[in-house]
Amino acid sequence: MKHVLIEKDFDIAIVKINRPDVLNALNYELVSELLDIFNNIINDNKINAVILTGVGNKAFCAGGDLNQVIKMDPSQAEKYASHIHNLLNTIENLEKPVIAAINGYALGGGCQLALACDIRIASANAKIGQTEVKIGIPPGWGGTQRLARIVGIAKAKELIFTGKILCANEAKEINLFNMVVSSSNNHSLVSNENENTDNEELNILLNTKLIQESIKFIRTITLNNSFAIKIAKSLINKSRDINIESGLTWERFGCALCFTNNDKDKDKMKSFFHK
Repeated sequence: MKHVLIEKDFDIAIVKINRPDVLNALNYELVSELLDIFNNIINDNKINAVILTGVGNKAFCAGGDLNQVIKMDPSQAEKYASHIHNLLNTIENLEKPVIAAINGYALGGGCQLALACDIRIASANAKIGQTEVKIGIPPGWGGTQRLARIVGIAKAKELIFTGKILCANEAKEINLFNMVVSSSNNHSLVSNENENTDNEELNILLNTKLIQESIKFIRTITLNNSFAIKIAKSLINKSRDINIESGLTWERFGCALCFTNNDKDKDKMKSFFHK
């Protein structure tokens, strides 16, 4: 059985982690398959955006596969972490927007996988957390770095030190989730109570709506100029590692580079101005 499935909705690739029997836990083979798929997407000019999600209605990814991880010595653990860092860096630096559609649990390594994506949209029954300390290790796949950049250092320390699992409401409040899809008509708002994770029929409905809303959201991105999105993503990512003066210089040159694009884009600019 393939550990990863891929579907296409016109120019959107929907990549699905396919180990629902173990809540889509990451093992070495799955990571290798994901890396191959994302490397292929890099060179596929027909794909302009990616949605990453999990098969089933219970989990985006529940973390590393403990059956594999528990047997590792320090050298093997470092090699495995390097393998996963390669995948997550590839996702983060992909010149196309990547949305994590979080259906259910995103814990430990699953949380770190979601953090590497540009935007996180979750179902109302989602649960997310860096739970590694509960089994005696810190996050080792980017969690100590990416989580702090998204929610701030103090909140990242709180979540990592306690191993707390956040519900969808809590994750949205600290900007860890960009949007939460509920069973109500207004999908972009978080309901006051968590959706019942034991209700299978509701979970199926939530998962269906999650993918629909993720596609709808990413369409608002793909309607725009793909080259401009590529430049903007690169500039935003670089902003974390350079000072403001250097960032503004890069931004100026990046913006100027977009003016080399064809006349079609200049026509769009004129049309927008006249509106």
